[in-house]
Amino acid sequence: MEPILDLPDLSAEFQFLTSRSSGPGGQNVNKVNSKVELRFDIGNSMLLSDEQKEILLSKLATKISNDGILSVVSQIDRSQFANKEDAIRKFYLLILKALKPVKRRRRTNPTRTSIERRLTRKRIKSEIKQNRQKIDD
Repeated sequence: MEPILDLPDLSAEFQFLTSRSSGPGGQNVNKVNSKVELRFDIGNSMLLSDEQKEILLSKLATKISNDGILSVVSQIDRSQFANKEDAIRKFYLLILKALKPVKRRRRTNPTRTSIERRLTRKRIKSEIKQNRQKIDD
């Protein structure tokens, strides 16, 4: 079985769309298409293994369109080039985080001290509540 985190260079399958940004730009903002949207078709990717595709489609389901396209948008900078680099960085971080194997939780037992501490706190809390009640004479 191949390691899941062994990612090839996926840039050959990137598709970039540009549009006008709502971010900074001054008077330039209405003239220049600086917002960059990186689109990646996970289902039809030739560079990802079937196992990787399955993991990505399940873990990133909320970020994937009905067509199976993962979209990452960047409009932080005034420069289209900087936004393009930022979108690529965001994409790889997203993919690596999704493909990182989940660490299994090891079950542990509480220590004797922690049990005693919990019971002591419970006893004190119980006494406080008992003292709040009306006293029957």
